Amino acid sequence: MHPSGSNEDLPARRKLLGSMVSAAALLGLNAAGATAAPAKTRAGAPPAEAQSAAPEELFAMARLRSYKTRRSSSWDRTGGNDDWVPVEPGETATLLEATGAGVVTHLWFTINSRDPMHLKNLVLRAWWDGESMPSVEVPIGDFFGLGLGEYFVYQSALVAVAPVKALNAYFQMPFASSARLTLTNEGQIRTGNLYFAVDYIELPSLPGDLGRFHAQYRQAAPCKGWTDNWTSNGSPGINDRKNLSGSDNYVFLEAAGKGHFLGVTHAVQQNRDGWFGEGDDMIFIDGDPMPTINGTGTEDYYNGAWDFGGQPFGYLHNGAPHIVDPERLGGRYCLYRWHIESPITFEKSIRVTMEHGHANHRSDNFYTTAYWYQTEPHAAFPALPTPAARVPKVLRTGGPGTAPVPAA
Repeated sequence: MHPSGSNEDLPARRKLLGSMVSAAALLGLNAAGATAAPAKTRAGAPPAEAQSAAPEELFAMARLRSYKTRRSSSWDRTGGNDDWVPVEPGETATLLEATGAGVVTHLWFTINSRDPMHLKNLVLRAWWDGESMPSVEVPIGDFFGLGLGEYFVYQSALVAVAPVKALNAYFQMPFASSARLTLTNEGQIRTGNLYFAVDYIELPSLPGDLGRFHAQYRQAAPCKGWTDNWTSNGSPGINDRKNLSGSDNYVFLEAAGKGHFLGVTHAVQQNRDGWFGEGDDMIFIDGDPMPTINGTGTEDYYNGAWDFGGQPFGYLHNGAPHIVDPERLGGRYCLYRWHIESPITFEKSIRVTMEHGHANHRSDNFYTTAYWYQTEPHAAFPALPTPAARVPKVLRTGGPGTAPVPAA
């Protein structure tokens, strides 16, 4: 959504979302369990002040754990200070090779490379329980929300980038029999120093009701709008067009099986002037022909409002921490939304989409990573675009701020 007139003409602002469940409570391991029994007096009866049990969260941090804490890292095996590994072009570094049951709880990287696009050229992959296809396949920058190949500092509940160039992720990634994580250099320049740490725990076994973590990269550079002959998002020929079915929407994710959608990171490079985010989110669940969930605008999906006012922000569940030259040709945005307060569930399938402009009239560049949990096996991922195709470039697509595209 976006205002088309003066501020005085705008409708009243929407009410903000209600208070959200604490991310720490949702994500803490072993945070749930039976409430503690009240202490008893010598006569065997509980004291009056302990008649009602204290809430379990009062004891969550103190509750003793029985798992084994482990780490796989790039530490110098000689005992020296060279705590890094090089990654030559075309080579793959193994980050974790674990057997048995466990949960990956934290990823940390920092990278020294002369490749200006190493965030796009280094690809993170993960396999759980001996599967043949990776459940994670994402350029490393995109996995951490740096979808334009540029570093910036921000914090969220699940992903954070700390000074200087420190990449952190806190997704829980369970595995029943094995886990394998790798990083492949698909660029042409040697990665001189890859520092990494993969924190995980070992368990005797996993509960049977756990999905496996997945992360998938997609892009459309550009998204193909239905017109290149227009001057304003609010023009009647644009604003009055209808889109109820989600036809030609940008697709974040298509998955088959049972699971839940956790969220997305979304980078945008504008190929035209004006607000890029007039498009609605549309989510189709379990084969519904019409959207099961329909939103009201791109900034609304990311829990902001009124094109973010061009102001970067970052919170636990939502943010637009990187905004450069907003609403201009060449403008750049990095966005995220975590559904940890209520992951979006599906029993058979899910298709997560968003319009690119109202009714898909714009042709900007989208680079996204979707994160979700599901039963295995998962559907095959789309082929990863080539390294050259992943590099963001402003394209000539017509519309405001650009010359019309020449006729073929």
